[in-house]
Amino acid sequence: MTTEDTTSQLPTGNDVANAPEVAKQQVFVSPHGKETAESRLASLPVIGGAEFSTFAAGERYKGRDDVMLARLSRGTSVVGFFTKSSTPAAPVLDCQTKLKLEALTWAELAIIVNAGNANAFTGSFGVMTVSEIEAAAVASLNVLPSRILMASTGVIGEPVNTARIVSAIEHLKAALSSDGLAAAARAIMTTDTFPKAASVEIKTEKGDFRIAGIAKGSGMIAPNMATMLAFVFTDAKVKQPLLQSIASAANRVSFDSITVDGDTSTNDTLIVAATGKANHPEIKSEDSVAEQFANGIESVMMSLAEQVVRDGEGASKFVKVHINHARTESEAQIAAFSVANSPLVKTAIAGEDPNWGRIVMAVGKSGAQIDQFLMSIWLGQHLVARYGVVAASYSESIVAEYMKQTDIDITVDLGVGDASASVMTCDLTHGYVEINADYRS
Repeated sequence: MTTEDTTSQLPTGNDVANAPEVAKQQVFVSPHGKETAESRLASLPVIGGAEFSTFAAGERYKGRDDVMLARLSRGTSVVGFFTKSSTPAAPVLDCQTKLKLEALTWAELAIIVNAGNANAFTGSFGVMTVSEIEAAAVASLNVLPSRILMASTGVIGEPVNTARIVSAIEHLKAALSSDGLAAAARAIMTTDTFPKAASVEIKTEKGDFRIAGIAKGSGMIAPNMATMLAFVFTDAKVKQPLLQSIASAANRVSFDSITVDGDTSTNDTLIVAATGKANHPEIKSEDSVAEQFANGIESVMMSLAEQVVRDGEGASKFVKVHINHARTESEAQIAAFSVANSPLVKTAIAGEDPNWGRIVMAVGKSGAQIDQFLMSIWLGQHLVARYGVVAASYSESIVAEYMKQTDIDITVDLGVGDASASVMTCDLTHGYVEINADYRS
């Protein structure tokens, strides 16, 4: 597994000698797409102190596992990030409450996830459902109620068949295995076309540790946690405060920097757990190992976030939007998301049309401070507009050929400051409409 500096992707050549720089950031390079999903699953390492299992409860899907259980050993530190929706699902509310409590790392931790039913906007019944499932887990797994976390994904507004998930608990307990993470990646899928997984093993002078993660997500993907479920596990020894700091930084550049359709879910959940079972001293913020650990966490989360975008519902193109020389990082991100979420930009990309005027429109409406007479735009390495007018070197036919590629880069230099931001997105095709028009029927 390797990393690459995103500055290597900058526009080059005589016509773009003054191209803006993308902020230097170590980005995980991993296989992409459906064709390598199985190889990613196969390479998932065993995480010491973590066991996983799956079961077919039949809540919505037939003939496939749709519930997963993770049981993590005593000493596990855990942090979570959740949707900023004002209509959060019952499992989200439950997790948020528990993670605000004092960390009870002396007790085992359990995570239960069901696919097919979001248990969102289900009122007091949804809250009761979470309580009943957790009560069954307490009795079966002998864990504290405050150390059981739940996550759900699927249809909003439909009551959960609580009995089906409760009855699955004993089966899940009996099937727990240290090598069950790959099956868990499949069990949490909804409209995903392939399971999403990423991992890295890091060797240090003080000892080795492993990081592995799984995610689901394909549609209803937007910032504010990105719309998905993701679970990252490591056997590294790290206390909760440092884990919180490192995971927060990684989340900002990964899951909080992707969008498929601009819609934020009721169920966004990212849980990062460290069992502490690796053979090395505790990682402290001042240690050199802390940087290696942070890079590893970011690499896994970046890979998962990219896989979510590449699997965007109906998507045929993977797009990176880079905004440079903005006044502030916040304004750079606002402009980047304005481009990434624009239906007109996304449909132009789907049609392989180099309609860069739509990029001008999207930046202009974003609310970020700009000066159109300082703004320049690139599609890939091709300069299309310079200082508010079409570039003298612009060739429609050459750029149209570039738009046929699967991976598209859009770079916009605002020319008003030193801040930058990057966002990952996809195109908008007929497939997206077809998938979502009959999702419940």
